[in-house]
Amino acid sequence: MQLFAQQLVNGLTLGSVYALVALGYTMVYGVLRLINFAHGELFMLGAYLTLSATTVLGLGSASALGGAPAAGGGNVWQGAVLFLVIVAIGVAVAVAAVGLALERIAYRPLRHSTRLAPVVSALGASVFLQNAVMLIYGPRYQVLPEGLLPAWSAPVFGIEITLLQFVILGISVALMVGLYLFVQRTALGMAIRATALDHEAARLMGIKVDRVIQWVFVLGPALGAVAGLLIGLYYRQINFTMGWTYGLRAFTAAILGGIGNIPGAMVGGLLLGLLEAMGSGYISVAWKDAITFFVLILILIVRPTGLLGERVAEKL
Repeated sequence: MQLFAQQLVNGLTLGSVYALVALGYTMVYGVLRLINFAHGELFMLGAYLTLSATTVLGLGSASALGGAPAAGGGNVWQGAVLFLVIVAIGVAVAVAAVGLALERIAYRPLRHSTRLAPVVSALGASVFLQNAVMLIYGPRYQVLPEGLLPAWSAPVFGIEITLLQFVILGISVALMVGLYLFVQRTALGMAIRATALDHEAARLMGIKVDRVIQWVFVLGPALGAVAGLLIGLYYRQINFTMGWTYGLRAFTAAILGGIGNIPGAMVGGLLLGLLEAMGSGYISVAWKDAITFFVLILILIVRPTGLLGERVAEKL
């Protein structure tokens, strides 16, 4: 029972990150009917920019965040919160700018071409970003410094949940709820939904479709960047190829929930995280990727609509 509870927490932690990345895939697909294969690299860029931010800000130990946990707990908490807020905002803005440039350079000129051209352009953008990061940071694994958050944990139902897991779950849930409310209850969110339904009808209603698409390429990459920051803090080791690995899992999560459906991406991410965690705990860690691909194939065969989405098999 203790193993089940621990894997449940691990799965929800990882799944919430998948969900954040999956939202980027599903928003772009929902509006443009395009799979943005470069989205995983935007997630990876978020992790690398977090590494740069910690270096520039001189962070890397508990003392750098305001004092040792045992001696000055309040200062440590304040430092940790300040670190997360500053770095998360900075990384999200920077990656959103890259996403915006990507839309303008790689996708907009091909918007009225055949369906294959934007896909090839997305793959090219993915390779470009991956290689650019490799040339700047090097091909080896990079390691985020220790002590960026206080080493604190709390016992819950017989298992220990770390501060980092609380932070990942809290930030992810807050962002998911915030995005859902933004899309459902704001004028821009309504414009995004209208554009997703029909571009021409949205234009006739006075909606600036190009501006809406730009916002989609701002919101999705920003969420992906925060996910990259969280996964960097969680595992500490990052590599320029991680965008492909996590991107594929997040893409699978989007299909699992129903690509194009925002709540579906959230549900799909959490479910995939739970499946991977339970598979790792009860079978083997080596089966984690096999489980991801099995889920992807199973969904496309048995239920191409996803759990909450529309039919996607014909569109893909």
